[in-house]
Amino acid sequence: MTAGLRSLLLAAASSLAFAGGAAAQTLTIAVGAPVTSIDPHYHNLSPNNALAEHLFDGLTGTDSRARLVPRLAESWRAVDDTTWEFKLRPGVKFHNGNDFTAEDVAFTIARAGNVPNSPSSFGIYTRVVSEVQVVDPHTVRLRTRTTYPLLPVDLSNVMMLDRQTHENAATEDYNSGKVAFGTGAYRFVRYTPGDRIELERNDAYWGQREPWQRVNYRIIVNNAARTAALLAGDVDFIDQVPTTDIARMKQDNRVHVSEVVGLRIIYLALDHSRTDGSPFVAGPNGEALDRNPLKDVRVRRALSMAIDREAITSRVMEGAAIPAGQFLPEGVYSHIPGYGPPRFDPDGARRLLAEAGYPNGLRISIHGPNDRYINDARIIQAVGSFWTRIGVRTQVEAMPWTTFIARAGRQEFSAFLVGWGSSTGEASSPLRSLVATFDREKGFGASNRGRYSNPELDRLLEQALATVDDEKREKLLQDATRIAMDDVSIIPIHIQKNTWAMKRNLRHDARADELTRAQDVRPAN
Repeated sequence: MTAGLRSLLLAAASSLAFAGGAAAQTLTIAVGAPVTSIDPHYHNLSPNNALAEHLFDGLTGTDSRARLVPRLAESWRAVDDTTWEFKLRPGVKFHNGNDFTAEDVAFTIARAGNVPNSPSSFGIYTRVVSEVQVVDPHTVRLRTRTTYPLLPVDLSNVMMLDRQTHENAATEDYNSGKVAFGTGAYRFVRYTPGDRIELERNDAYWGQREPWQRVNYRIIVNNAARTAALLAGDVDFIDQVPTTDIARMKQDNRVHVSEVVGLRIIYLALDHSRTDGSPFVAGPNGEALDRNPLKDVRVRRALSMAIDREAITSRVMEGAAIPAGQFLPEGVYSHIPGYGPPRFDPDGARRLLAEAGYPNGLRISIHGPNDRYINDARIIQAVGSFWTRIGVRTQVEAMPWTTFIARAGRQEFSAFLVGWGSSTGEASSPLRSLVATFDREKGFGASNRGRYSNPELDRLLEQALATVDDEKREKLLQDATRIAMDDVSIIPIHIQKNTWAMKRNLRHDARADELTRAQDVRPAN
């Protein structure tokens, strides 16, 4: 055999290996953010929720454009102003063979918001339910504390569990696989924290039969390693395509790219909880302060005005994001038309700082993850440089997500980078979670780690949540959003575009909610 022929055969073999994922009936996915738990109610976090949708189902769900669709409930209706009735799909079984019934719905509603040590509770979706009435095995009525038109939307985020199996189960029992039973399209096989989750097809699934016999859900947080794994044929599909690779991949005939403007806002949360100083804010010479400058809206506005969002989206994100001045992108229900991002104005920012009593600036530290959001560490570096230019000397500290989110949940930081994906496709989701006054009983403020509080915003939000008329509710949500943004409750930076890449013989239905699911991947032919 000649050297030239040998090279041609090796190249052909490599090409076949790269293209052969579908034929093997195994789909290997590489995700860029770690899954922290198999318990579907432990942590309201997009990577966890994406994995949960393989194993579990909600009463309702959303399609790739965040529109409501039936799942375990075939239909639902408002019986009166405070009662919703759900008709359950008959014949559905959990992976362990138990029937899915209305008793399981009652159990799930009671559990979802009460998981011990939850870093971000699902109570935001269930606290409004005051009573669950089991009418018959396939009919359940949920009574709400007030008129609440969004309950079917909220319940798309709450995965149903089996009362018999899960009643006394701890989160650790899900992670070990002991009780990782749902009604979903895939069954649990194995979970290796920080590395992978292995799944197999549920051939008794009530819905459409999946093409993949097995799914390997690998966690590869390093961008270069994730891209290299795809190009080498080691994985079939990746999410969070590095922004540096998107243009090149679109030109590579071995790869197909899937993309959509998403519903995730990347923002800076600020310390609103402390009055007498904040742990990572100091005077211009490092001296301790006897008051928290971040409680002054002029300081918050200055910090926001100092950020060049166009530069971040074009240079750091390389076009894979759009500048943000509110929670949601244009065209989405409850977006405020004409309310754009704050204008980049470093001179105005310096004037505001001086007006607030800090003519010589401040010192501050920004914290953030380095393995959770696209270019997260680079974003906080860019923000730090913008702030330093207005006299706020900034130190940047990026750390692994698991370390970061635990500390953020304890309100340890002064300014920190986080993101929020609106799974419901409207503004009540970020309003309730990120800026509503923290209230465990109501389920409000579950991810309000800066502990912002504004009674007028809370009033408008609660009024919106009890308003049936869509047009009136949208106006109330817009008014609440305007208060949050005018008061700089958070500092919005940009809204991500969601980008996936895959072998050329695969196709993908890109989701606005950014969830990475095997159910959305199909052989191209």
